[in-house]
Amino acid sequence: MTPPASADEASIAVVADRALLDAARHSRGRTAAAAGCSVAAAGAALAEPAVLGHTLDLLLRGDPAGGRWTMWCALLISAEVLLDAAVVRLTGAVDARSTAWLRRRGLARLLRAAPHHAARHAPGEVSARLTAHATEAGTVPAAVATGAATLLPPLGGLVALFVIDVWTALAFLAGLPLLAVLLRVFARDSGASVTRYQQLQLSLAGRLVEALSGARTIAAAGTADRERLRILAPLAELGREGREMWRIYGATTARTAALVPLLLYAVVGVGGLRLAAGALSVGGLLAVLRYAGLAAGIGAVTGRLAAVVRGRTAARRTAALFGLPELTQGTAQLPPGGPGTLELRGVRLVREGAVVLHDVDLRVPGGSTVAVVGRSGSGKSLLAAAAGRLTPCNGGRVLLDGVPLEELSQESLRREVGYAFGRPALFGESIEQAIAFGPDPRPAPAAVREAARQAAADPFVRRLPEGYGTAVARAPMSGGERQRLGLARAFLRPGRLLVLDDATSGLDTVTAAEVERALAREVRPGTRLVVAHRVSAAARADLVVWLDAGRVRATGTHAQLWADPAYRAVFAAGEAAGRGPERDAGRVPDAGWMPGGGQVPGGGRALDAGRAMDAGREVEDGPRPGATPAPGAVGREAVR
Repeated sequence: MTPPASADEASIAVVADRALLDAARHSRGRTAAAAGCSVAAAGAALAEPAVLGHTLDLLLRGDPAGGRWTMWCALLISAEVLLDAAVVRLTGAVDARSTAWLRRRGLARLLRAAPHHAARHAPGEVSARLTAHATEAGTVPAAVATGAATLLPPLGGLVALFVIDVWTALAFLAGLPLLAVLLRVFARDSGASVTRYQQLQLSLAGRLVEALSGARTIAAAGTADRERLRILAPLAELGREGREMWRIYGATTARTAALVPLLLYAVVGVGGLRLAAGALSVGGLLAVLRYAGLAAGIGAVTGRLAAVVRGRTAARRTAALFGLPELTQGTAQLPPGGPGTLELRGVRLVREGAVVLHDVDLRVPGGSTVAVVGRSGSGKSLLAAAAGRLTPCNGGRVLLDGVPLEELSQESLRREVGYAFGRPALFGESIEQAIAFGPDPRPAPAAVREAARQAAADPFVRRLPEGYGTAVARAPMSGGERQRLGLARAFLRPGRLLVLDDATSGLDTVTAAEVERALAREVRPGTRLVVAHRVSAAARADLVVWLDAGRVRATGTHAQLWADPAYRAVFAAGEAAGRGPERDAGRVPDAGWMPGGGQVPGGGRALDAGRAMDAGREVEDGPRPGATPAPGAVGREAVR
């Protein structure tokens, strides 16, 4: 049985070869022209010795036709030079187009894949696969297309030797088996060496990008020298593999270079004897020597073969991106005016063969706010990703207003489902463009500023050197300020479902409260799914979903769940993990006046959509008359 790794490598090799074939088809016009010019140049090269030899014999005999044949020689040589130049130009164009096609295909597949699949490849590896390796792979279509023509002069030269004089051909042929063995050994050894070399390149690139992304941490830890050694650790092995690769190439070239002159000397010796015997003319001897030189050019195929070997190996590195599973979408549209009802029916997620989210059943009424809480690693972000189809479900399905997410068109889904993350990536040349980033149509500047105000980002953006026109790369921002820009981007296009995945973890309590108030009162009404670590966020939600080890342990209102010590320990664990103490940690609405409802799985109480109330109102406005604070509650000033 073939080992799994070998099977995977064989599969990637097939994908890589198909990709190279598709790349050749992408530039089939130029590829065909390059092949045609190569064949024509080879034909001119093959005709040239015979024409030169015949012309020399005519000139030596004083034949008047010698002048005309001299002109033919000049035309033939000029045609060969021009055709060779055309091959070089066309080959460069095919290489560039093939490289661009491979890069676009790899990038498109990378961006269409689910984020967790794309994350399997480190950023440095992705960069190397799409740059250096794609460039080398892009040379294969033209090399293969012109490779056949490269073989024509050696093979044609050998045939011509037999036609002109059999004995000189046999003298040359005696050394060809050894030359063939040299080329076969080179192809075998260089392929393995190039594979190891490129793998080490990927490792080195991955370590470098990792260190660049953590430059502040390295500087703060004072481990720059240690990191330099770690990053460059593969360098010695890379050097060994590089030297081995060139040793193989150099050894083959040296042996070929030694063998070819010996073959030519043998041909010269036999040709001289045949000339002395009158079996060859002077022009015939010239043609024999030129054809022997062309036949000896079989050694030059080594370089072309090396390029193809390196290119195919590089194509396999790039093709690893082509196999990423695509996050497919349908063509359905959401019903107009839907409230944003979210349903998870038996949702199951699997990572690396292990079930990490177990058969989650949940119904979120349209327009309500649900907080998802749990210890680190409980599956909160996975649930948030599944809710908006950033990851496909391995079991069950997710519906928005009754339509399964996998059946929705990409446009409809991303227009109606908004996301904000704990570590938002900011795209665009300026702060304004970063907030406006998203599907068309592009929002007006006034809308961008309003979203920034709602996310409490407007004050610090206005203090930047060029305000909203400040380049993102030059804007000094803390983690919390970046989060506010990410929130502003989400508030600009909230859709009927807005998912906040740890999106306020970097905000101080006062700013977080401002954002929560704006979300409740100013941002377009819709359903909210909030991955919450703050007690205040859970308290403001209409419903809390408590996850534990990938399972729904309980659902209900925050006040109902607060009675469970294990639930309270979830927030204590968040503080211990470094999120900072919640000054309103003990303050929860009085369970006596929270809305009731039917019993739901997990031990909590279901949300009555018709009588839903803001569970965090007491935190903001103080307890209602007659309401009894929960044990451990702090005063109103604690959350101001």
